[in-house]
Amino acid sequence: MTAAPHMPPIVETPPVPDAAAPARTLSWHTEDDTAAFAQRLAAQPGLAHAFITLHGDLGAGKTTLVRHLLRALGVQGRVKSPTYAVVEPHEAPGLAPEATTVWHFDFYRFDDPREWEDAGFRDIFASPGLKVAEWPEKAAALTPPADIAIHIEAIDDNQRRVTLQAGTAAGRSLLMGL
Repeated sequence: MTAAPHMPPIVETPPVPDAAAPARTLSWHTEDDTAAFAQRLAAQPGLAHAFITLHGDLGAGKTTLVRHLLRALGVQGRVKSPTYAVVEPHEAPGLAPEATTVWHFDFYRFDDPREWEDAGFRDIFASPGLKVAEWPEKAAALTPPADIAIHIEAIDDNQRRVTLQAGTAAGRSLLMGL
């Protein structure tokens, strides 16, 4: 079931001007490559208020990337997948002073995009902090446009082909800094 067309998006984010959204393709050969990318991403100005979507099959490495990103942002303790909780907040000192919270969403278990609205996520997206979402397509058109969409394709047990695509002006700035 899809969302009724009368439902507005959660947050209005201006799309990137013109249809040619910038993209970059990377190859990660080991988990160390994933960690190094997460370090570079964590160092980007503007990340504190970004919305990043993660796309890929089960086992592609979406949650692994989030774990490395959270560690790069100074998150301590266990980092678990929010598959059952849908969202996990993390205090990330590496985002300060602009924000300190990373909201890690996993919409894999959503059966209806309206679950997004029922869960009250509109308020989270209106608040400061980095938002990272796995399986964003399950929330349909209710989420704002991603600043950066990261598509991860498993080539084999270790290698990943990664495509980064900017979806907003803020995403373009992030992408240019990587």
